[in-house]
Amino acid sequence: MTKSSITRPVAMVTGGRQGLGLAAARALGAQGFDVAIVDLAAPDTVSEGILTGLAGLGATARYYRLDISELEGHQSLVDRVWADFGRLDCLHNNAGIAARPLTDVLDLGPEAFDRAMDINLRGTFFLSQTVAKSMLADVSRHTDGIYRSILIVSSIAAEMVSTNRSQYCITKAGVSMLSKVLAVRLGAEGIHVHEIRPGFIRSDMTASAGTTEIDDWLEQGRVPMPRWGKPEDVGTAVASLASGALPYSTGQPFWVAGGLNVMQAT
Repeated sequence: MTKSSITRPVAMVTGGRQGLGLAAARALGAQGFDVAIVDLAAPDTVSEGILTGLAGLGATARYYRLDISELEGHQSLVDRVWADFGRLDCLHNNAGIAARPLTDVLDLGPEAFDRAMDINLRGTFFLSQTVAKSMLADVSRHTDGIYRSILIVSSIAAEMVSTNRSQYCITKAGVSMLSKVLAVRLGAEGIHVHEIRPGFIRSDMTASAGTTEIDDWLEQGRVPMPRWGKPEDVGTAVASLASGALPYSTGQPFWVAGGLNVMQAT
Protein backbone atom coordinates (compact mmCIF):
# COMPACT_ATOMS: atom_id res chain seq x y z
CA MET A 1 0.00 0.00 0.00
CA THR A 2 1.35 3.40 -0.98
CA LYS A 3 0.63 6.19 1.49
CA SER A 4 1.78 9.76 1.31
CA SER A 5 2.77 11.63 4.45
CA ILE A 6 -0.62 13.29 4.63
CA THR A 7 -2.96 10.59 3.38
CA ARG A 8 -4.26 7.84 5.63
CA PRO A 9 -6.66 5.24 4.26
CA VAL A 10 -10.01 4.92 6.00
CA ALA A 11 -11.60 1.67 7.12
CA MET A 12 -15.17 1.11 8.30
CA VAL A 13 -15.52 -1.73 10.82
CA THR A 14 -18.97 -3.07 11.65
CA GLY A 15 -19.42 -4.66 15.05
CA GLY A 16 -16.29 -2.83 16.12
CA ARG A 17 -17.19 -2.25 19.76
CA GLN A 18 -15.91 -5.56 21.11
CA GLY A 19 -14.38 -8.92 20.33
CA LEU A 20 -13.06 -9.59 16.84
CA GLY A 21 -14.30 -6.26 15.52
CA LEU A 22 -12.49 -4.25 18.17
CA ALA A 23 -9.30 -6.25 17.63
CA ALA A 24 -9.57 -5.53 13.90
CA ALA A 25 -10.13 -1.81 14.50
CA ARG A 26 -7.04 -1.65 16.70
CA ALA A 27 -4.93 -3.58 14.20
CA LEU A 28 -6.08 -1.30 11.39
CA GLY A 29 -5.28 1.78 13.45
CA ALA A 30 -1.80 0.45 14.16
CA GLN A 31 -1.39 -0.29 10.45
CA GLY A 32 -1.96 3.35 9.53
CA PHE A 33 -5.71 3.50 8.94
CA ASP A 34 -8.23 5.97 10.25
CA VAL A 35 -11.23 4.05 11.52
CA ALA A 36 -15.01 4.43 11.43
CA ILE A 37 -16.48 2.06 14.01
CA VAL A 38 -20.08 0.99 13.48
CA ASP A 39 -22.06 -0.84 16.14
CA LEU A 40 -25.54 -1.48 17.45
CA ALA A 41 -25.02 0.22 20.82
CA ALA A 42 -25.40 3.94 21.29
CA PRO A 43 -22.26 6.00 21.96
CA ASP A 44 -21.22 5.85 25.62
CA THR A 45 -18.15 5.77 27.84
CA VAL A 46 -17.09 2.43 26.33
CA SER A 47 -17.10 3.79 22.79
CA GLU A 48 -15.34 6.94 23.99
CA GLY A 49 -12.61 4.78 25.50
CA ILE A 50 -12.21 2.89 22.24
CA LEU A 51 -11.83 6.12 20.28
CA THR A 52 -9.27 7.38 22.78
CA GLY A 53 -7.29 4.15 22.42
CA LEU A 54 -7.30 4.43 18.64
CA ALA A 55 -6.17 8.03 18.87
CA GLY A 56 -3.22 6.77 20.90
CA LEU A 57 -2.27 4.65 17.88
CA GLY A 58 -2.27 7.76 15.70
CA ALA A 59 -5.67 7.09 14.15
CA THR A 60 -8.54 9.49 13.69
CA ALA A 61 -11.60 7.51 14.73
CA ARG A 62 -15.32 8.07 14.93
CA TYR A 63 -18.18 5.97 16.26
CA TYR A 64 -21.52 5.46 14.48
CA ARG A 65 -24.61 3.68 15.72
CA LEU A 66 -26.33 1.36 13.22
CA ASP A 67 -28.15 -1.96 13.21
CA ILE A 68 -27.00 -3.30 9.83
CA SER A 69 -30.28 -5.17 9.43
CA GLU A 70 -31.92 -1.73 9.07
CA LEU A 71 -31.17 -1.29 5.39
CA GLU A 72 -32.68 2.18 5.22
CA GLY A 73 -29.77 3.46 7.33
CA HIS A 74 -26.98 2.18 5.10
CA GLN A 75 -26.73 5.07 2.66
CA SER A 76 -26.86 7.76 5.32
CA LEU A 77 -24.12 5.97 7.28
CA VAL A 78 -21.85 5.76 4.25
CA ASP A 79 -22.55 9.40 3.41
CA ARG A 80 -21.62 10.44 6.96
CA VAL A 81 -18.35 8.52 6.84
CA TRP A 82 -17.43 10.15 3.52
CA ALA A 83 -18.35 13.56 4.93
CA ASP A 84 -16.34 13.02 8.13
CA PHE A 85 -13.23 11.44 6.60
CA GLY A 86 -13.30 12.50 2.96
CA ARG A 87 -12.75 8.95 1.73
CA LEU A 88 -13.55 5.28 2.40
CA ASP A 89 -11.03 2.66 1.32
CA CYS A 90 -12.00 -0.46 3.25
CA LEU A 91 -15.20 -2.00 4.54
CA HIS A 92 -14.65 -4.70 7.12
CA ASN A 93 -17.90 -6.65 7.53
CA ASN A 94 -17.54 -8.08 11.02
CA ALA A 95 -20.99 -7.58 12.54
CA GLY A 96 -23.03 -10.72 13.04
CA ILE A 97 -24.93 -12.79 15.56
CA ALA A 98 -24.38 -16.34 16.75
CA ALA A 99 -26.99 -19.08 17.02
CA ARG A 100 -28.44 -18.66 20.50
CA PRO A 101 -29.87 -20.73 21.99
CA LEU A 102 -28.33 -23.73 20.26
CA THR A 103 -31.25 -25.45 18.54
CA ASP A 104 -31.50 -28.65 16.54
CA VAL A 105 -32.11 -27.95 12.85
CA LEU A 106 -35.43 -29.84 13.04
CA ASP A 107 -36.65 -27.57 15.83
CA LEU A 108 -35.43 -24.20 14.52
CA GLY A 109 -38.22 -21.67 14.08
CA PRO A 110 -38.61 -18.98 11.41
CA GLU A 111 -38.03 -16.07 13.80
CA ALA A 112 -34.51 -17.19 14.77
CA PHE A 113 -33.76 -18.13 11.16
CA ASP A 114 -34.93 -14.77 9.80
CA ARG A 115 -33.03 -12.78 12.43
CA ALA A 116 -29.77 -14.48 11.48
CA MET A 117 -30.47 -13.91 7.80
CA ASP A 118 -31.32 -10.24 8.33
CA ILE A 119 -28.06 -9.45 10.11
CA ASN A 120 -25.44 -11.95 8.98
CA LEU A 121 -26.38 -12.17 5.31
CA ARG A 122 -28.90 -9.56 4.19
CA GLY A 123 -27.36 -6.68 6.17
CA THR A 124 -23.85 -7.61 5.07
CA PHE A 125 -24.92 -7.95 1.44
CA PHE A 126 -26.59 -4.58 1.16
CA LEU A 127 -24.02 -2.63 3.17
CA SER A 128 -21.30 -4.08 0.93
CA GLN A 129 -23.34 -3.08 -2.10
CA THR A 130 -23.74 0.48 -0.81
CA VAL A 131 -20.05 0.86 -0.01
CA ALA A 132 -18.96 -0.64 -3.34
CA LYS A 133 -21.13 1.85 -5.22
CA SER A 134 -19.68 4.72 -3.22
CA MET A 135 -16.14 3.57 -3.98
CA LEU A 136 -16.88 3.30 -7.69
CA ALA A 137 -18.50 6.73 -7.74
CA ASP A 138 -15.33 8.40 -6.46
CA VAL A 139 -13.21 8.22 -9.58
CA SER A 140 -10.32 10.19 -8.06
CA ARG A 141 -9.54 7.33 -5.69
CA HIS A 142 -8.92 4.90 -8.56
CA THR A 143 -5.47 6.34 -9.25
CA ASP A 144 -4.21 7.58 -5.87
CA GLY A 145 -2.32 4.38 -5.07
CA ILE A 146 -4.41 3.43 -2.04
CA TYR A 147 -5.45 -0.21 -1.86
CA ARG A 148 -9.25 -0.59 -1.70
CA SER A 149 -11.00 -3.60 -0.27
CA ILE A 150 -14.13 -5.18 1.13
CA LEU A 151 -13.51 -7.78 3.83
CA ILE A 152 -16.12 -10.23 5.02
CA VAL A 153 -15.90 -12.33 8.18
CA SER A 154 -17.46 -15.71 7.60
CA SER A 155 -16.51 -18.66 9.83
CA ILE A 156 -15.34 -22.23 9.76
CA ALA A 157 -19.11 -22.77 9.84
CA ALA A 158 -19.22 -21.70 6.18
CA GLU A 159 -17.90 -25.18 5.43
CA MET A 160 -18.05 -27.24 8.62
CA VAL A 161 -21.54 -28.40 9.62
CA SER A 162 -23.09 -27.93 13.06
CA THR A 163 -26.66 -29.23 13.26
CA ASN A 164 -27.53 -27.06 16.26
CA ARG A 165 -26.27 -23.88 14.58
CA SER A 166 -27.89 -24.37 11.20
CA GLN A 167 -28.97 -20.76 10.65
CA TYR A 168 -25.45 -19.58 11.45
CA CYS A 169 -23.86 -22.11 9.08
CA ILE A 170 -26.23 -21.15 6.27
CA THR A 171 -25.63 -17.41 6.63
CA LYS A 172 -21.87 -17.86 6.76
CA ALA A 173 -21.94 -20.06 3.67
CA GLY A 174 -23.96 -17.27 2.05
CA VAL A 175 -21.45 -14.51 2.82
CA SER A 176 -18.68 -16.81 1.60
CA MET A 177 -20.38 -16.86 -1.80
CA LEU A 178 -20.97 -13.10 -1.54
CA SER A 179 -17.21 -12.58 -1.32
CA LYS A 180 -16.74 -14.51 -4.54
CA VAL A 181 -19.52 -12.68 -6.36
CA LEU A 182 -18.18 -9.29 -5.31
CA ALA A 183 -14.61 -10.29 -6.15
CA VAL A 184 -15.61 -11.12 -9.72
CA ARG A 185 -17.70 -7.97 -10.11
CA LEU A 186 -15.18 -5.55 -8.58
CA GLY A 187 -11.83 -7.03 -9.57
CA ALA A 188 -11.48 -4.99 -12.75
CA GLU A 189 -12.38 -1.88 -10.74
CA GLY A 190 -9.39 -2.33 -8.45
CA ILE A 191 -11.43 -3.31 -5.39
CA HIS A 192 -10.23 -6.48 -3.69
CA VAL A 193 -12.61 -8.72 -1.75
CA HIS A 194 -11.37 -11.03 1.00
CA GLU A 195 -13.18 -13.60 3.10
CA ILE A 196 -11.82 -14.33 6.59
CA ARG A 197 -12.77 -17.60 8.29
CA PRO A 198 -12.03 -17.53 12.02
CA GLY A 199 -11.79 -20.85 13.83
CA PHE A 200 -12.06 -21.34 17.58
CA ILE A 201 -11.49 -17.79 18.81
CA ARG A 202 -11.86 -17.12 22.51
CA SER A 203 -14.41 -14.33 22.84
CA ASP A 204 -17.66 -13.42 24.58
CA MET A 205 -19.54 -15.01 21.67
CA THR A 206 -17.87 -18.42 22.04
CA ALA A 207 -18.10 -18.27 25.83
CA SER A 208 -21.87 -17.78 25.65
CA ALA A 209 -22.30 -21.27 24.19
CA GLY A 210 -19.82 -23.00 26.49
CA THR A 211 -16.32 -24.10 25.57
CA THR A 212 -16.06 -27.68 26.83
CA GLU A 213 -16.49 -29.25 23.40
CA ILE A 214 -13.82 -27.01 21.87
CA ASP A 215 -11.45 -27.66 24.75
CA ASP A 216 -11.90 -31.38 24.08
CA TRP A 217 -11.07 -30.91 20.38
CA LEU A 218 -7.87 -29.10 21.31
CA GLU A 219 -6.86 -31.79 23.79
CA GLN A 220 -7.53 -34.50 21.21
CA GLY A 221 -5.21 -32.86 18.68
CA ARG A 222 -7.95 -32.12 16.16
CA VAL A 223 -6.50 -28.64 15.74
CA PRO A 224 -2.86 -28.78 14.54
CA MET A 225 -2.03 -25.63 16.51
CA PRO A 226 -3.52 -26.78 19.84
CA ARG A 227 -4.63 -23.49 21.35
CA TRP A 228 -7.55 -21.14 21.29
CA GLY A 229 -7.28 -18.35 18.76
CA LYS A 230 -7.25 -14.78 20.00
CA PRO A 231 -9.18 -11.83 18.58
CA GLU A 232 -5.79 -10.31 17.79
CA ASP A 233 -5.05 -13.25 15.47
CA VAL A 234 -8.03 -12.22 13.37
CA GLY A 235 -7.13 -8.53 13.68
CA THR A 236 -3.69 -9.20 12.27
CA ALA A 237 -5.20 -10.97 9.26
CA VAL A 238 -7.65 -8.12 8.68
CA ALA A 239 -4.98 -5.42 8.80
CA SER A 240 -2.67 -7.40 6.53
CA LEU A 241 -5.33 -7.96 3.89
CA ALA A 242 -6.67 -4.40 4.07
CA SER A 243 -3.20 -2.98 3.65
CA GLY A 244 -2.66 -4.83 0.39
CA ALA A 245 -0.14 -7.38 1.64
CA LEU A 246 -1.56 -9.86 -0.91
CA PRO A 247 -2.14 -7.65 -3.96
CA TYR A 248 -2.83 -10.47 -6.43
CA SER A 249 -5.48 -12.24 -4.34
CA THR A 250 -9.23 -11.76 -4.27
CA GLY A 251 -12.32 -13.84 -3.55
CA GLN A 252 -10.45 -16.44 -1.50
CA PRO A 253 -11.19 -17.65 2.04
CA PHE A 254 -8.37 -17.02 4.49
CA TRP A 255 -8.60 -19.44 7.40
CA VAL A 256 -7.52 -18.12 10.79
CA ALA A 257 -8.10 -21.44 12.48
CA GLY A 258 -4.82 -22.99 13.53
CA GLY A 259 -4.96 -25.54 10.72
CA LEU A 260 -8.39 -26.87 11.66
CA ASN A 261 -9.36 -27.03 8.00
CA VAL A 262 -6.42 -29.31 7.11
CA MET A 263 -7.67 -32.85 6.63
CA GLN A 264 -5.79 -35.39 8.68
CA ALA A 265 -5.50 -39.11 8.04
CA THR A 266 -6.81 -41.27 10.87
